[in-house]
Amino acid sequence: MSMYPGHRGMGGGPPSAPGAARLNDLLEQVRAEFETHVRSNENIEHQLQSQVQEMQLIREKVYQMEQQQIVLKQKYEEEVTHLRRQLEARGGPGPMNPPPHGGPSQRPPQIGNISGEGVFNALLTGQGGQGGLAPPPPHPPQEQQQPPHMPPAPPGLQQQQGGPPPPPPPPQQQPFQPQYPQAPLPGGFPPQPPQSTASPGPNKRGVGRPPAGGPATPQINTPVPYNGPGQSPQVPTHPTPDHNRMVQHQQPPAVLQTNSLSDLDPERLPSHVKKVKDDWWVVFNQSVPRVLDVDLVHTLQHESVVCCVRFSHDGKYVATGCNRSAQIYDVSTGEKICVLQDDSIDLNGDLYIRSVCFSPDGKYLATGAEDKIIRVWDIQARQIRTSFTGHEQDIYSLDFARDGRTIASGSGDRTVRLWDVENGLNTLTLTIEDGVTTVAISPDAKYVAAGSLDKSVRVWDCKMGYLLERLEGVDGHKDSVYSVAFSPNARDLVSGSLDKTIKMWELSAPRNLNQQPGGPMKGGRCIKTFEGHRDFVLSVALTPDNEWVLSGSKDRGVQFWDPRTGQTQLMLQGHKNSVISVAPSPASTPAGGYFATGSGDMRARIWSYTRLDRQQRPPQ
Repeated sequence: MSMYPGHRGMGGGPPSAPGAARLNDLLEQVRAEFETHVRSNENIEHQLQSQVQEMQLIREKVYQMEQQQIVLKQKYEEEVTHLRRQLEARGGPGPMNPPPHGGPSQRPPQIGNISGEGVFNALLTGQGGQGGLAPPPPHPPQEQQQPPHMPPAPPGLQQQQGGPPPPPPPPQQQPFQPQYPQAPLPGGFPPQPPQSTASPGPNKRGVGRPPAGGPATPQINTPVPYNGPGQSPQVPTHPTPDHNRMVQHQQPPAVLQTNSLSDLDPERLPSHVKKVKDDWWVVFNQSVPRVLDVDLVHTLQHESVVCCVRFSHDGKYVATGCNRSAQIYDVSTGEKICVLQDDSIDLNGDLYIRSVCFSPDGKYLATGAEDKIIRVWDIQARQIRTSFTGHEQDIYSLDFARDGRTIASGSGDRTVRLWDVENGLNTLTLTIEDGVTTVAISPDAKYVAAGSLDKSVRVWDCKMGYLLERLEGVDGHKDSVYSVAFSPNARDLVSGSLDKTIKMWELSAPRNLNQQPGGPMKGGRCIKTFEGHRDFVLSVALTPDNEWVLSGSKDRGVQFWDPRTGQTQLMLQGHKNSVISVAPSPASTPAGGYFATGSGDMRARIWSYTRLDRQQRPPQ
């Protein structure tokens, strides 16, 4: 007998009819519920599959539209070029010829691709700075080929044929010829044999690249007007009619009150608002008191485009990066101390050094290049101490933290990475939506900032990797951000963009680092916009005393800006091509100091700036 009522023992007969019926009902209910869930899941899977297919169709359609837009834009630019040549034949503006530097036409440092797409192509040829969508995975597009000529530069900047032959160029100032020491110099740098700075001869390989095949090359060193005394006669002052400039030039010089100093013709200005030398000149802003003066200290000739310049922290040395090598110069004498070149790489190809930075103690120099490798050099030994690999695209920017062991890098692979020099490890990788063009570490080494092709500036916490700021919006940049720099107090940030402007951002107070990532970000705000350059702003920096913002542009000019008012103090024209990099000396003081410039004209220059005493200031 069973101990449970109504339950038969094991040896009993079959269950009662009501118990069997109840069991069958329960089984049927379970089966029905199971079939209902199966049908529901099938419906959900069908809907998801339909939505995925629909999104794929939309993606393919958008990609096709982008490709059509690229083709239409290329046809439009070719038509503009054709019409401009017809205008020349009828007596229009004169031809635009290459800059008058010696040697072959230079291939500027080309910005790499992302996801196989040429989103960086023509960044600096006026074709915008934004990349489109990556191609749909099921239908990868064929590699886009360049037409049999280089893509045209922005209207008015194309190299054109025809027109009267140019007159012979005016005499140019002889470039500085460094003398090389025969004994070790202060700072521990041993002597090095002189390096030739001559242009490649007939039996040497030039560094230019023929304009055929492959993706378009961004023309950082596209010729733009050099409208000043001693200008190259091959480059007209105003390649296209500009009625606003015509009206300005008809006014008396004394009433030319403007922040756009690039629009002023120094030939028409009174002597007290300009400074003219053999191959460089300065225009001072008449709208503000003149408190600065600028002078040329050294000209450092190179054999290729100078992509970057950077001072050591003690201000005694300046490093430059160009094709295949980095150089270090003595600031006081202009002598070339050493050349750092990796002999293990193929020297037959181009390898532009896009960024250089000294360690705080001056013992090491970090270089970032097109081959995706960061090299940390022992300067005295002229040997590579550490190499960092991991980036999947070209490296465009480096910065050494004040702690002496952390390096930040930015790459076209859409990442910012932090590296530990002591243990050789990648300690943090920060990924964004588009290519990274510039990075900077704050003076207190707590934050890292990056500018991107997506027009934004981002600021992260270096320790936890939290995104603290995303600087964009209505007051933000309208095109790719190409340079960022922290203020000495780490509370402000300046950025330069292909939209021709510089912006100063006030960073918000750091949020609680115990807050989980993904929470609401603090919102920094744009407190100043500096307008006055006529072309892309390629480099920005702040002087160590926070008194001046420096900028270098594709319009060949360098400007000093007052961060409190947003007004420009002066505009310096000292290069025959784009100013790709500007850097103030960390040893500068409120009384003045040095700054360096690197250009597509194959020269770097060291300048001095001096704050004028009240007695030295000219009358307004």
